[in-house]
Amino acid sequence: MTVVANDEKSYEKIIAKNRRTATAMRVVTIAAALLTTLVLGFLIVYILVKGVPHLTPELFAWEYDSENVSMMPALINTIEIAVLTLLLAIPCSIGAAIYLVEYANAKNRMIPFIRMTAETLTGIPSIVYGLFGMLFFNRFFGMSIISGALTLAIMVLPVIMRTTEEALIAVPKKYREGSFGLGAGKLRTIFRIVLPAALPGIFSGIVLSVGRIVGETAALIYTAGTFTKAATSLGASGRTLAVHMYLLSKEGLNTDQAYATAVVLLVLVIAINFVAGRIVRGRQQD
Repeated sequence: MTVVANDEKSYEKIIAKNRRTATAMRVVTIAAALLTTLVLGFLIVYILVKGVPHLTPELFAWEYDSENVSMMPALINTIEIAVLTLLLAIPCSIGAAIYLVEYANAKNRMIPFIRMTAETLTGIPSIVYGLFGMLFFNRFFGMSIISGALTLAIMVLPVIMRTTEEALIAVPKKYREGSFGLGAGKLRTIFRIVLPAALPGIFSGIVLSVGRIVGETAALIYTAGTFTKAATSLGASGRTLAVHMYLLSKEGLNTDQAYATAVVLLVLVIAINFVAGRIVRGRQQD
């Protein structure tokens, strides 16, 4: 009886300890979530308070001059670079992810090396990409929109590739087996079954990449340049919204307009996330 009583007491102590640990972890998790939310909320409110009062129609004029530091040319350049970068990066990154998951031999020693390389490229500072783009792409295209887009495509390619790869891995094997059982081939199974099921994960990587593209400065200063006019061709130079905001704040003469530019940049990123979310939900309902 004494042994049984001791075992019960030990069991109760273990349960009590686990409950205290779970409670502590719950408190830490909630505190971390609240802190993150508060910091994000403070940044958004601060930017809105400082920038919204200075949003004037003049800032959306088509021409930039010394008297009116319009952001419209920079906004046009931002859209051009973002679209071109995604057109360059998405096919390559998704194609690489499909090969690694669906075609590559799992025993191939190059596969872990490729994944490690992609993860390493994700952590390289953007200034390094900018210097590479300046030394390589600028030799062929000069300081231009296409040079900036190519540099950014190399930056975001590992992000899209890794998220797409994880999304494809998460698709249940029974989806593929069911498709093969119905007589579908490998390629048809990938494009009609696997990719639609992995679309939410793929879109998350694309949205993350768009946020990095829109907010990038260091790499674009050296590749796309800081010209104040809207780029009329892919070979023309032009500044993006982030570069425009950085230069205005650096000069110190148009700080209020820099805050106003930050508001537009914030709204642009939120709008992209909202549209991407609606597209993903629509695909899931279909």
